[in-house]
Amino acid sequence: MKPVVPLCLSLTAALGALHAAESAAAPSLPAASSALAASALAVGASPSTSTAVSVAAANGANAAHAINAASAINAASTATSTPGSTATHLSFAALGAYQPLNLRGVDDARSVSVGVRLDRVVTAARLRLRYTYSPALVFPLSHLKVSINNEVVATVPFDREHAGQIVTQEIALDPRFLTDYNQLGLRLIAHYTLDHCEDPENSSLWADVSPTSELILDTAPIRLPNDLALLPAPFFDRRDGSRLRLPFVLPAAADDATLRSAGVLASWFGAQADYRQARFPALSALPSDTHAVVVARSTQLPADLKLPPVNGPMLIVADNPAAAGKKLLIVTGRTAAEVDQASAALVLGKTAMAGPAVQIGQIDIGAPRKPYDAPRWLPVDRPVAFKELIDDPNQLQVHGSAPDAIRLNLRVPADLFSWNGAGVPLNLKYRYTAPTVQNNSALAVQINDQLVKSYRLAPASADDAQGRLQLPVLSTGGNSSSSALDIPAFRVGSSNQLQLRFNLDSQKTGLCQSVASNPVQAAVDPDSTIDFSGFVHYAQMPNLAYFANSGFPFTRYADLAQTAVVIPDHPAPQELESMLTMLGHMGQWTGYPALRVQIARSRELTQLTGKDLLVIGGNGSAPLLARWRQALPLSIGAASSDGAADSAITRASFSVKEQWRNGAHLPDGSARLERDGPLAALIGFELPGSKGRSVVALTATDQQQLSQLLDMLEKPDRVAQLQGDVALLRGGEVDSMRVGEPYLVGYVPWYARLWSKAIQHPVLLGVLGAVAGLLLAIGAFTALQELAARRRGV
Repeated sequence: MKPVVPLCLSLTAALGALHAAESAAAPSLPAASSALAASALAVGASPSTSTAVSVAAANGANAAHAINAASAINAASTATSTPGSTATHLSFAALGAYQPLNLRGVDDARSVSVGVRLDRVVTAARLRLRYTYSPALVFPLSHLKVSINNEVVATVPFDREHAGQIVTQEIALDPRFLTDYNQLGLRLIAHYTLDHCEDPENSSLWADVSPTSELILDTAPIRLPNDLALLPAPFFDRRDGSRLRLPFVLPAAADDATLRSAGVLASWFGAQADYRQARFPALSALPSDTHAVVVARSTQLPADLKLPPVNGPMLIVADNPAAAGKKLLIVTGRTAAEVDQASAALVLGKTAMAGPAVQIGQIDIGAPRKPYDAPRWLPVDRPVAFKELIDDPNQLQVHGSAPDAIRLNLRVPADLFSWNGAGVPLNLKYRYTAPTVQNNSALAVQINDQLVKSYRLAPASADDAQGRLQLPVLSTGGNSSSSALDIPAFRVGSSNQLQLRFNLDSQKTGLCQSVASNPVQAAVDPDSTIDFSGFVHYAQMPNLAYFANSGFPFTRYADLAQTAVVIPDHPAPQELESMLTMLGHMGQWTGYPALRVQIARSRELTQLTGKDLLVIGGNGSAPLLARWRQALPLSIGAASSDGAADSAITRASFSVKEQWRNGAHLPDGSARLERDGPLAALIGFELPGSKGRSVVALTATDQQQLSQLLDMLEKPDRVAQLQGDVALLRGGEVDSMRVGEPYLVGYVPWYARLWSKAIQHPVLLGVLGAVAGLLLAIGAFTALQELAARRRGV
């Protein structure tokens, strides 16, 4: 790899250098220059502001200027590139293309998105493409076009020798085409005959691109200025699609107030990371290799930090003295209350932050959130228009005969309940290029890849169409016709997807008949609606699936106003990491920081009232859960082979509805599971003495096993296995069961409860119906007899 030479140029000089290198890549230079100037203006810099341009020397000649538009952020004196180039391998699967990219027809395209971090600049790039193509193609005419941001950068010809086989080809890419946000496009140009009447829908026109294809980027670091205006970068960079790993540096024996401030920040970063997931290790010293967040009072900050005087709540961005080129976000104040104000100011974004440090004057966190109003949840009190679910109206439009589905993400509360078996009303309006004759053109409505209904698209006599249907996905198990279409993952209330898939069939009526030169199109009206307002909030608990998919019942209030996180009196770093990471998950699920969460120690349990409890403890035999021993569906302890307690765990004993001690009597209907080696468990139960209040405990035989629970919650296939009130994690495998007594949360009207009970006994319901009908008939007959007698004057 060639060395990267740091060079600091003014913008004028940079553009002059680009003009000089025009012969190397003329099409890309104007776009790169415009992006550079636009980026400088976007951050408040004038066009003459100097910026960092990394130059990669190639054999001493033809210098390739690797420009990242996001690097133009401040003066050249503060934004300079540093040595330390690294290579990053980004598979298509890691970029979101989990399935093969299937290219069909004479002209079909797919794309993947890739971002470049703000603190990195691309010095070299190459595409390692793995693909297969049809052996029936006319090879001199068929090929793949590779583009970056709609600029064609390479073509990949096909040959007969490798047709039908997996081909791996590495393509060098000009790094000047790569900015902060990029679209890597692949377009298939395919022909199977030289005749003029080629059928564009012929089955021999295909190529598949493997999700193992890679984009390999060589990047060099850029030294960013200490500027709060860049937040959340570089601590979280939305251009980076990988999992966020951000350490929190906390003082030794941090108090509850400090941990609460750290938890609020973790929930905010978790909301920013969203689908990427986030992990927040807890450290007592500055990390030597990464960015970090420091949360502490001014007297507890690391001694080697050189900071301005702290005279109140402050937010500071500073260089990490333990890691060259890395930054620290310091949230501090003279008291715990001031630290809390600083964290609230950051997550609410109400402070005009700029420069290396800012002091918070006053902050108001606003009124408490209402139930079920999380920003990432659909409103459940009114119909929701599709335009509220998208960022761009183009997301509701497709073109081509077999386009990808229109996808709408739906995140709803986990406790929605349909007492009468009704579905979700969907008022769907759509438009399409109408076929000239009746054919197989259709619109399929799916929820989480499960077909709900399919509409046949009418021919040209009706240009527009609309339909109304019920999505039978939230009905009760007592209704057999509805249960056939139940989708448990959707009922859980986590992230769900409504898919509208158009299939616009070919209008050819015979060989060599004319084919429309313009591609057919279809669109869903943004005013189409979906309505969850007819449902009540009612759920049978405990249900670990609710928790693992959406954080319910804690996320019922987006600010976690009715949640307390209970940790041991002297938490280990792994337990603090679990606390911060779980609060990050809460922020991911709700899209809102946990501004009103409460942090408590096990000794403070008696002081917690009116709260749902998230309990974290890495030692199942600790006193943290001992007081609830009789209520626990599962207790964890460690014993040696002779039954005595052993600090070095040699056997983990799991006792269901019973103490874990060896030789204890097991009541009917319970079980004991014993296994050598470490285990972790997720447990749910009703808080003893508090009707309807829930406890979810993350526990294990030792603190090291808590990381397995955190890993499990990041894997959709493992989360899908969670249910009931006990989940054991052993060697990466999940075993779920229901052991304890269920309890109910929410409210159902009396008539709904009566009807729900009645439909469980259809024979009795039929008899009662017949009796009621007979009584009604007798009453009507008697009334009519009296009326007739009155008319006769009797």
